[in-house]
Amino acid sequence: MTRAKTPAKKKSPPRRSPARASAGGRFPRFLKALLFSSLASFGAATYMLNPQWRIPAPVQDVLARLGWPQQHHQPQQNSQHRQQPREQNAPAATAPIAVPTGAPAQTIFAECRQFFPNFRPPEVPGSQQLREVCFSAFAILHNGQTKTPVFVAERLNRQTLAQGQGLRRTDKFYAEARLPRSERAELDDYKGSGYSRGHMAPAGDMSTPDAMAQSFSLANMVPQDQTHNGGAWSQIEQDTRKYVMRASGDVYVFTGPVYADKPRTIGSGVAVPAYIYKVVYDATTGRSWVHWQANSASTKAGPPISYEEFVKRTGLRLLPEAG
Repeated sequence: MTRAKTPAKKKSPPRRSPARASAGGRFPRFLKALLFSSLASFGAATYMLNPQWRIPAPVQDVLARLGWPQQHHQPQQNSQHRQQPREQNAPAATAPIAVPTGAPAQTIFAECRQFFPNFRPPEVPGSQQLREVCFSAFAILHNGQTKTPVFVAERLNRQTLAQGQGLRRTDKFYAEARLPRSERAELDDYKGSGYSRGHMAPAGDMSTPDAMAQSFSLANMVPQDQTHNGGAWSQIEQDTRKYVMRASGDVYVFTGPVYADKPRTIGSGVAVPAYIYKVVYDATTGRSWVHWQANSASTKAGPPISYEEFVKRTGLRLLPEAG
């Protein structure tokens, strides 16, 4: 039996020290792993936030598509995955703003100016994501950053309220298709959040079946404490209707949310207001007042504040000849 020849032994190269091996091998591998992990995490988060995107997008493009100003370093992380908590108890670093900021912008509402005193929509602080949405019985200035209204405007009188008495409440909530998906609230945003879908233009103010159905648009809602919604706030809505029934003419009502500097959010980024306001203006007498309520279970009905005080707190001048 022929035995295989044993190959001649070659001299081994000089052995590198452990320190050099670590620096030459492990460190580059660590950088590669870190880079891969970062890209994978960013890609996964981007896809969960926007499953319709099929290819990776540059960071600035992602920010632009999500509607966030370029100075923000990252979009607010509010995953739509069902296993994630619906409510973010700790505010994100780039939380949505309460009142739009920027140069003053004149609202138009060309198709529904009848909901504003003297047919003059207000001038408001500007924002890139403000949108005007008209309905048959109210008008909404919507903020795509908070995914809630800035205000909802109504024009009420004795005749319209009398016409709506006995009208059946529909309770069919729906997402507002006229708003971009990235700027609007969805039904799933409120599921498991612990908050009510709080009407800004109340269903009880509606005078026709169409108006009643439209009042359940999520564009007309804010996340509202359930106890507050059914208690002190409900009483304010009822008291406002009682006043309108006694008034001799039109009463204009503006309702909306006010936020803390870094509000918590629910679902895919729907901001939870710290306060809710209702501006009431009697066009016949010129009187105005504002209900200002904390969005809290412990809130009790109390005296209103003046319109001038409301302007100081919010920067919103909703009445053309006041303030």
